[in-house]
Amino acid sequence: MTVKLAEFQGTNDYIVAENLKNSVNVAIALGRPLLIKGEPGTGKTMLAKSIASSLGLKHIIWNIKSTTKAQEGLYVYDTVQRLYDSQFGGCNVSDIKEYIRLGKLGEAMASNEKVVLVIDEIDKADIEFPNDLLWELDMMSFFIPETRETITAQQRPIIIITSNAEKELPDAFLRRCIFHYIDFPDAEMMRDIVKVHYPNLEEQLVQQALQAFYKIRNISGLLKRPSTSELLDWVQVLALGGIQPDKLSSELPFLGTLLKKNQDFDNVLQYLSQRGTKQRGSSTLWRG
Repeated sequence: MTVKLAEFQGTNDYIVAENLKNSVNVAIALGRPLLIKGEPGTGKTMLAKSIASSLGLKHIIWNIKSTTKAQEGLYVYDTVQRLYDSQFGGCNVSDIKEYIRLGKLGEAMASNEKVVLVIDEIDKADIEFPNDLLWELDMMSFFIPETRETITAQQRPIIIITSNAEKELPDAFLRRCIFHYIDFPDAEMMRDIVKVHYPNLEEQLVQQALQAFYKIRNISGLLKRPSTSELLDWVQVLALGGIQPDKLSSELPFLGTLLKKNQDFDNVLQYLSQRGTKQRGSSTLWRG
């Protein structure tokens, strides 16, 4: 008998390219983690939320920091609380199980229902962090020595792992993942993204803002090119500021919403002066 797997088709609030949709469904079918790379602001983290919404599943987020250890994602033995209870009473401190706190990965494995887990920005952690999870990601099981209990996933979670490519990940870890790089959206897809978030924006304003946005992104030497999230903020503030679409061919207001580095402001200023484009208001307002 053939069992048809649930397929991710995208959601109304998340525009997904066909190749990304295919990668998600391949990862689900194979039971492999999906490693997502791409520029900041390309929707890597929001992908997991969209998958959960599309398939009607619970969404769990494990935010990775530079100090995060793999063990924390499985469980933590709260010895401090146990010591406190032993001193002040009121609890049965002989039951160690009461002091075992499951981490995000442990929670996903222990769930009776299938869930979507995002391990967000894995490249922020120590280089050994991915290697420390190889067994658990393969076997979907881990052992708690304090209670001599083994937690094994009854429903294999859908695992989305995001990376900003700040450091290379180990080959042994990469072999266990399905990989997908999210290309930066082209103008047509970006228009759809903007309209999803702000369906009532004037079409001409969206078109003029997109033209200016991609011209800025193509300026050479930018330290941080503006991303999708920054474009969304910019078009919103343009609308709130009552900026007329035809003005964007000669004026570029509120660029502090798009640019976040002093050197990038200088590069764009030089570009604008060469084109004869001016900033609306004073130089201070230009950055605001």
